[in-house]
Amino acid sequence: MSISIVILAAGKGSRMKSTTPKVLHSISGKPILFHAIDAGQKISDDITVVLYHQANRVQEAIEEEYQNINFHFQDAEQFPGTGGAMKGIETKYEKTLILNGDMPLITEDSLKALTDGDSDINMSVITLDNPSGYGRVVIEDEKVQEIVEQKDCNESQIEIKTVNGGIYCVETELLSSYIPILSNENAQAEYYLTDIIKMAVDDGKKVTPIYVKEEEFKGVNSKLDLANAEVIMQNRIKKSLMEQGVTMRFPDTIYIDCRAYFEGENILENGVTILGKSKLINAHIKTNSVVEDSIIEDSDVGPMGRVRPLSHLKGTHIGNFVEVKKSTLTGVKAGHLSYIGDATIEEGSNIGAGVITCNYDGKNKYKTTIGKNVFVGSDSQLVAPITIEDDVMIGAGTTLTKDVKKGSLALSRTPLKIVPKFFYKFFGK
Repeated sequence: MSISIVILAAGKGSRMKSTTPKVLHSISGKPILFHAIDAGQKISDDITVVLYHQANRVQEAIEEEYQNINFHFQDAEQFPGTGGAMKGIETKYEKTLILNGDMPLITEDSLKALTDGDSDINMSVITLDNPSGYGRVVIEDEKVQEIVEQKDCNESQIEIKTVNGGIYCVETELLSSYIPILSNENAQAEYYLTDIIKMAVDDGKKVTPIYVKEEEFKGVNSKLDLANAEVIMQNRIKKSLMEQGVTMRFPDTIYIDCRAYFEGENILENGVTILGKSKLINAHIKTNSVVEDSIIEDSDVGPMGRVRPLSHLKGTHIGNFVEVKKSTLTGVKAGHLSYIGDATIEEGSNIGAGVITCNYDGKNKYKTTIGKNVFVGSDSQLVAPITIEDDVMIGAGTTLTKDVKKGSLALSRTPLKIVPKFFYKFFGK
């Protein structure tokens, strides 16, 4: 790895209309900025993130997820703008790749293309059918000559469809020369990174245009941009997984976190949501079910089941309207309408409809432990902490408050009372 990377993440992102920093808004389970860092780490071990707006909050988020990231804090009061963001940065290698932190769709292949060759500057350019509103990139003999803002274009320049993609790979020595002498003598009184292109051309340096896909270089500046980027990211994730053998029914209705892991042969039906660092191994997730930060192994969930974080299902069937939270179920059947929280249940056990583990007393959470071959009858409440040993039957409608020994029947019911002909007396018939 002989490339240094600088990621510009200092902006306020006011068009997001949010108190959350723009670069921390999430796409497919990760903040926008993290997608750029992930792509950068595939080609570099020297990454610097430039911060300003809510800098401490962004830095803390990065440090929770990554190690060995360098930070530079822009003096935006003295040196506003993208050029100002680069002032004072020192990088490790001979070339420096400058990325934007609001481009989550960038890929490793595109970054490699930008770093190849022997040019003094490689500059990303995009060809647009309608370049209106963008500065035009004037290219002659496969070399960039200048960047002209639309308002400054002459008749021939206004017809140019090539625009600036906003990412540059620059000889580090050249950056060290040009950044300190950038001027803010412009309408916005800001220091523009794009000015180094004109400096380089004037000095006879080679500035090469690298044609890139518009999709990858889309900046996320609004909630609409965020939604559009999410669709693109989701399509990439699902395309890759289907190519690996995951079966999806109506993929457009399915949501998959970028951190999820799939192994073996998996089936996802329509409306399924897979969140967090879930791991699916030979799993069948049925219609409108949700799995979050859990392991589903040789099991099926749903339809309309919910597996909440820190659960592990192995050889288990979870039916419709069953919710599991922070529980380990091995070889278990829970067909419908149950809540299983903070529990361990072993193979051969059956959980009837309407069963609830009462795991919370208003202050603390408690554990339910159920052994092998246990039958829990419908509409039972298991008041934790409680242990049910192997080969136990729990009668329907039981409220269980004590441990049950192996081979026992536990039954708790109010005696049934029948009043003959009460209906007729009540209605006077």
